[in-house]
Amino acid sequence: MNFKTSLHQDWLSNIRGDVLAGAVVALALIPEAIAFSIIAGVDPKVSLYASFCIAVVIAFAGGRPGMISAATGAMALVMVTLVKDHGLQYLLAATVLTGLLQILAGWLRLGALMRFVSRSVVTGFVNALAILIFMAQLPELIGVSWVVYPMVAAGLAIIYLLPLVTKAVPSPLVCIVVLTAVAMVLKLDIRTVGDMGQLPDSLPVFLLPEVPLNLETLRIILPYSLTLAVVGLLESMMTASIVDDLTDTPSNKNRECAGQGIANIASGFLGGMAGCAMIGQSVINVKSGGRGRLSALVAGVFLLILVVFLGRWVKQIPMAALVAVMVMVSIGTFSWESLKNLRKHPPSSSIVMVATVAVVVATHDLAKGVFVGVLLSGIFFAHKVGRVLRVSSETAEEGNARAYSVVGQVFFASAGAFTSSFDFKEVLQRVRIDVSRAHFWDITAVNALDTVVMKFRREGAAVEVVGLNEASATLVDKFAVHDKPDAVERLMGH
Repeated sequence: MNFKTSLHQDWLSNIRGDVLAGAVVALALIPEAIAFSIIAGVDPKVSLYASFCIAVVIAFAGGRPGMISAATGAMALVMVTLVKDHGLQYLLAATVLTGLLQILAGWLRLGALMRFVSRSVVTGFVNALAILIFMAQLPELIGVSWVVYPMVAAGLAIIYLLPLVTKAVPSPLVCIVVLTAVAMVLKLDIRTVGDMGQLPDSLPVFLLPEVPLNLETLRIILPYSLTLAVVGLLESMMTASIVDDLTDTPSNKNRECAGQGIANIASGFLGGMAGCAMIGQSVINVKSGGRGRLSALVAGVFLLILVVFLGRWVKQIPMAALVAVMVMVSIGTFSWESLKNLRKHPPSSSIVMVATVAVVVATHDLAKGVFVGVLLSGIFFAHKVGRVLRVSSETAEEGNARAYSVVGQVFFASAGAFTSSFDFKEVLQRVRIDVSRAHFWDITAVNALDTVVMKFRREGAAVEVVGLNEASATLVDKFAVHDKPDAVERLMGH
């Protein structure tokens, strides 16, 4: 794709939709960013500057147009101990190192690892996030004035009913504007964005983290930076896959890894915390009509303008309006079809999906949930493939010889079944093992083949292995011992 085509497709093909969607995202980012700063134990401006910086940089450097990145709760949770024990400056240094590690991940093309994440894990990830987004709104709905409930209901009505009349303006934006106007005109005594924390009143400035440049500092920040890098990339890659599905367009995962790194380095040098892609804001962006890079740029720039220059108006936005928007995101994010598929899909797929949801919701840690999901997927896959192995045989030469035929995959999960399929006590002169319809994948498989051949030889039979495909033959030639002169001694441990 040449520059002119890329410029038009990513930046100019959907200007109106991207600008309006970016405005909605910027408004929804403010209370979340402030909440994340409270979680991390830092001043609200740290997360607001980070959200501005990351959104703007990722618009140019990221590999997934239409995806929103900023300060996130998953990253904030990792920072708590670092900030408490060592302070803000070490957090900024850790943020810069996080960015460097993510750039390294992009250079190593680790984005390709997403192909090992099954659809069941992605569905569980999405459902868990939808639940967490909804749960995050509960503090704004419990123990509050009764006025909040009709305000939230009115907001949801605007969000869902306005598109039936017109789609000229994103309904979440109309919801925020209308409810803010109502709250101001009626002077309603309800919680507003201003109650969340003090908004910054100046632009961010470039600064170097004030930490000693020595190995002790590296020892302190490296464990946190590694965790931040992994959590950030995992959440970003998963979000990119979800936006791929929502927009039916591809993304460059390796470029996204590097882009997240560049954005975090910039954030650290501008006094911001580390961040990553946000599933909730990305869904808001897509549902509001955002498709290109312009939406992320507008979200970042508009966010800064709102908090620095229009702070007195932003403070008046009722939290009820933003709760309505986030409830819409929660409902839209959850894969309701997955509930029906629990009966239709294989039990293993359903278990992976439910386990991913359960771990994420229980721990509020996306990385742990996805790790459990991927681990279970691997176990179920290995078990399933390991069972698809068949060894048949027939006698030849008046019963003095037997020909075995192996069909399937031989690897660590099926090696035991492979070995037990042969009768080593039968008195034979010759044994022929045809593996032309089999594949040997690992050292365990090669060892199993060694064991079979040597056991037959110990019983006095001449063994011939035929039909190895090129990949299997390479592995066997390199690691097998049954064709070596001292094979029997090696196997018997002499």
